Amino acid sequence: MGILENEPVKRVRAALLKAGLADSIVELAATARSAEDAAAAIGCPLGAIVKSLVFAIDQRMVMALIAGDHLCHEAALGPALNLTGPVRRPQASEVKGATGFTIGGIPPVGLSHRLPVVIDRSLKRFDVVYAAAGHPHCVFASDVASLGRLTGGVISAAIGVPMAPETVDPISLKPSRSFAENRQQRARGGA
Repeated sequence: MGILENEPVKRVRAALLKAGLADSIVELAATARSAEDAAAAIGCPLGAIVKSLVFAIDQRMVMALIAGDHLCHEAALGPALNLTGPVRRPQASEVKGATGFTIGGIPPVGLSHRLPVVIDRSLKRFDVVYAAAGHPHCVFASDVASLGRLTGGVISAAIGVPMAPETVDPISLKPSRSFAENRQQRARGGA
């Protein structure tokens, strides 16, 4: 039996087909366990990789879909999902219990339990994004609008924080005046 026939991958495929989307799952020769690995294996920008991160807010498990070149701003999760309480990273066993998948191949769809989902707005920079498909060697292609429909997720500009501004593709969002002023000051050699 090939990787594409593993039960977790079949669950993702079933979720895609049930939603009326194409089966876009591909098996990669190299692992896609990290965003960097996935981007290298696919040959796409790091930001086009969707990281499916599971957190607990109080005792409620939630999922954040974050661009590969961003970090999750954990303090913004609760407000984005209208939840209160402390945010923590759950244990691997808790993640598997909530999603039905092991860390390294957690997809945003086909989960064993429906989780509140928040989606990093910076993913909209890309026409096509790639998410885990239930196995460290499998991903599926989608667009952000379809991810939103598939997951029932809300899009937030507050949850994704660039890892290193000098290595990130510019976000195609209109910058605020203060952002533009800060950028000009840095260009002039200021702090």
